[in-house]
Amino acid sequence: MKKINTSAYMPTEIEVENLAANKVQINAYPFESGFAVTLAHPLRRLLLSSTVGSAPTAVKIEGVTHEFDSMRGMLEDVALFIINLKNIRFKIKGDEKRVEVNYTFSGSKEIKGSDLCNALVDIVTPEAYLATINEDAELSFSLIIEKGIGYVPSENIRGLVGDDYIALDAFFTPVKRAVYDIENVLVEDNPNYEKIVFTIETDGLVSPIEAFKNALEAMYAQMSVFNGILDIAVAPKSEHSSDNVEFGKLLQSIEELGLSARSYNCLDRAEVKYIAELSLMSELELKNLKNLGKKSLEEIRQVMEESGYPVGFNFSEETATLLAKKIQDLKSEANEG
Repeated sequence: MKKINTSAYMPTEIEVENLAANKVQINAYPFESGFAVTLAHPLRRLLLSSTVGSAPTAVKIEGVTHEFDSMRGMLEDVALFIINLKNIRFKIKGDEKRVEVNYTFSGSKEIKGSDLCNALVDIVTPEAYLATINEDAELSFSLIIEKGIGYVPSENIRGLVGDDYIALDAFFTPVKRAVYDIENVLVEDNPNYEKIVFTIETDGLVSPIEAFKNALEAMYAQMSVFNGILDIAVAPKSEHSSDNVEFGKLLQSIEELGLSARSYNCLDRAEVKYIAELSLMSELELKNLKNLGKKSLEEIRQVMEESGYPVGFNFSEETATLLAKKIQDLKSEANEG
């Protein structure tokens, strides 16, 4: 018997199949007609554009002044050396977002990716070829390796590195392939429901599943901008108001939190000066502060929880606006002083 629905059918099935190293297939179903492509298309774009990877952004080679130079004793000229370098995939160890690594090779040698592993970086393409030097040569070079998303041309990097460095086009994305198909599936007697079939392949910097999770997080974060509409339209008035919020405590300096020097300096560089600024931040905004490592993130979360005003605290709209205004005034007074 036909019926009129009052809500979209909720998909219930998800399947993950490992196709090869760093390659998976993800199936999700059943979706109402039209819903599958609505979700799959932006997820594919986010997979390709928002997954964090790492790549060399600049190189400095001893005795070389520009990218069209050549070096005595090396088979490749500098331009080809750089092309080969871009094909090597570096993975920064630890929480650092930027590292500088130094290498020196001498004597007859064929240099591959595996030769570039050290205490700061791993190489996920160990067989990738870099250069060949002869018995009389010495090759010394430094690399800046950074984490990032998408593709950044060398023109945008040039001003961020020293004049003695050659800026490189940076291919950060670790996702080599992300495609989807939409297939029909039968639900009861209706053959028009849909299945999303995702195929995701990465270069090994992250796993395909991790890349997919990152894309989902990015989608949720982008959509959170509309939460304000939900608050205005349907949310009851918050129990927190300016009458029961300790303004004196919230407007104290972050120095009062007793953070480690590393955590404090990171916040200070980001111009976060007052406790209220952390309470007004979302978890994602805090996580995205430049150079904030995992340990510092956990420390800040903990001390803010203990303060009674954790990160992302549910202030009323009136209180949040008032706090933001007071913070702005305090910072203006400090700058004028």
